[in-house]
Amino acid sequence: MSISWISFLTIFRKEVKRFMRIWTQTILPSAITMTLYFVIFGTFIGSRISQIGDYSYIQFIAPGLIMMAVINNSYSNVVSSFFGSKFQRNVEELLVSPTPSSIIILGYISAGVLRGLIVGLLVSIVSLFFTKLVIFNIWIIIIYVVLTSVVFSLAGLLNGLFARRFDDVAIVPTFVLTPLTYLGGVFYSISVLPEFWQNISKINPILYMVSGFRYGFLGISDINVWLGMGMLILFTLVLFSVNLVLIRKGYGLRS
Repeated sequence: MSISWISFLTIFRKEVKRFMRIWTQTILPSAITMTLYFVIFGTFIGSRISQIGDYSYIQFIAPGLIMMAVINNSYSNVVSSFFGSKFQRNVEELLVSPTPSSIIILGYISAGVLRGLIVGLLVSIVSLFFTKLVIFNIWIIIIYVVLTSVVFSLAGLLNGLFARRFDDVAIVPTFVLTPLTYLGGVFYSISVLPEFWQNISKINPILYMVSGFRYGFLGISDINVWLGMGMLILFTLVLFSVNLVLIRKGYGLRS
């Protein structure tokens, strides 16, 4: 077994054990929060909203809520863990070891992806108590959820590299990620918006992730599914490259 593979498995196992050990803080809250969304938006408000296309409102928002949980958990897992390692200076042990920078990145984001997928699966199970999930194309679902989880795990790592204080970890989720998520078509189709706001919405990258993921379930989308997939691949390559360059330079890691 090569040193790189051992290093990857070590980082991955450590990260998985970390978030599974405190599952009441990392896994359970998302299930509870999304249950409230299903109750409030799906049952109470949804009952007063006519169908969107051939589907009820709660069926329409279910894929968006699943994706929202995946995005938040993939991002928060990596940013909190990596910044914690920086703060405790544990990351210095990785830097002086023969572990390649690419393996460090893969180890952290793989755990972030796993947490995102676990929470996504859990929210999907919760959604079955409120509506029937239909599947139009399982491969589109898998591709979109995995690529989105990878993108936001990489974004979380980038935030962890730049963060200097614990406050810096919360700035992006609070002032960037949350607004973009709520305005990313989770609770509505942009087709109901005036043309000007439709064009503005198309600048939001989360719209492409949510709409592409919804297409896998319902077969309807506000955007070109293949364009969205291409954007996810591009984001993955760019974010991975940026993280790789910064880690190799020791940006934010060496005092």
